[in-house]
Amino acid sequence: MSAEGPTSSTELPPPRRPKVIKTNQQQVLLYVVLTLLLSLATVWAGRVWWHNSETLTFAVGAPNSDEAMFATKLATLLKNSASRFRIKIVNNADNAKALAQFDRRQADLAVLRTDAKVPLRARTLAILEHDLVLLLGPGNKKIKSLAELKKKKVAVLAENDSSLAFVRSILDIPADSPDAAKIQMAPQGATLDKLFAPASGFGAVIAVVHASKAVRDKAYEQVARRGGFTLNAIDEAKALARKFPGISDETLTAGTLSASPEIPDDDLDTIGLEWLLVAQSKISPTTAGDIARIVYENKSALGLDNGFATHIEPASVEKDAFVMAHQGAADYINDDTKSFMDKYSDMMYLGAAALSVIGSIFAAIYAKITRVAPEKASELSTAILDIGERIEHAHSLDQLECLQDELEGILRGAVIGLRDGTISTDGLDTFKLGYEFVRDEIGMRRDYLKRHASELEKIAAPAALPPPEDSNVVVVKTAQSA
Repeated sequence: MSAEGPTSSTELPPPRRPKVIKTNQQQVLLYVVLTLLLSLATVWAGRVWWHNSETLTFAVGAPNSDEAMFATKLATLLKNSASRFRIKIVNNADNAKALAQFDRRQADLAVLRTDAKVPLRARTLAILEHDLVLLLGPGNKKIKSLAELKKKKVAVLAENDSSLAFVRSILDIPADSPDAAKIQMAPQGATLDKLFAPASGFGAVIAVVHASKAVRDKAYEQVARRGGFTLNAIDEAKALARKFPGISDETLTAGTLSASPEIPDDDLDTIGLEWLLVAQSKISPTTAGDIARIVYENKSALGLDNGFATHIEPASVEKDAFVMAHQGAADYINDDTKSFMDKYSDMMYLGAAALSVIGSIFAAIYAKITRVAPEKASELSTAILDIGERIEHAHSLDQLECLQDELEGILRGAVIGLRDGTISTDGLDTFKLGYEFVRDEIGMRRDYLKRHASELEKIAAPAALPPPEDSNVVVVKTAQSA
């Protein structure tokens, strides 16, 4: 027996606590906040992407020109209707300079009349207006052909000088020829009465007017009642339309200019020009189709007080059109506009597949950063075996009870972990076997310590005194003298 006393319970290695796996609540909270922020950012980005305004530059002439006022109305309409489009209006000295700006790709939209030089990348969105060419003679004088005008002094009644060049071109009079001087712009504010007055010297008037304005203008009726002019047909209308692609042959129905007296008194052939709203060919079909749709659906709101753009028509989708229709406008006109699903179905399928993969990765990352994988039950066997190794060092029942408590603590933690999911059932049989083995070892060690303690008590107890032996006792009586 060792001379040293039994080792105290404090000398045993500290109890090994079972590992209890818990979710990191701070990580979970942080992840939830980040997920919410990401979701809000995604929704906001989608909304911005869908509703983000697309600014289109509109090149126009002077601020008081018809195309400039139309652009202003269109910009106001888009703004008031909360459209995603915005119009930036850029004014120029005249419409020719506006088209030059458009040709330099410095503008997305413009308005051109078909006698102008058409930019290469211009595509039609809508026909805004028709200009009519009215051949007027003084009094009852008939003009049989345009060739007669080469011998006359002709006034061109129009809003801008571009019409002067147009009239000279259809009369086949070069601008630098002597006859060009006979074709003059009418003075500003001049009326038919003044132009046909003998003092003016004009033998004919060619008026280039908006069709919508002509039917509203009562001046023709008032002058006609005084017998002031005669409206003549242009018999060369079809030939001119073939010669000049931008010219269209028009028919004036009876009573177009005046109902009483009726002018013309029968359907009459003439020529005309078109005002086109054009866009750059590079503009996406979706954008072009949306702008065309807005223009078609809001005709009454876009017309000017003077009649311009009050009879908006769809662009010509024919391949031989003077200015080809934009593909987006043509799709809308032909009702070939694709629905949202038609446009993006393939993208949606690809996006769904991509989101599935990304979602799986995201879920794995979520599991990785927000929770720890459950501990296997077999891993707790290490702690149990550690207790088993310390059993032989327990030299007292108190130390053994500490090991017993530690073993029961591991069992209790395992049961709680199995319930909470922080411990998996993987290796549960190994854990059970280890637990039973160590529990039996503790029982055996307890029995050993109890037996050993009994032997020590016997050795340490003092020797008992022998019982007194029986012997003869001699009683001597002393006689007492009397």
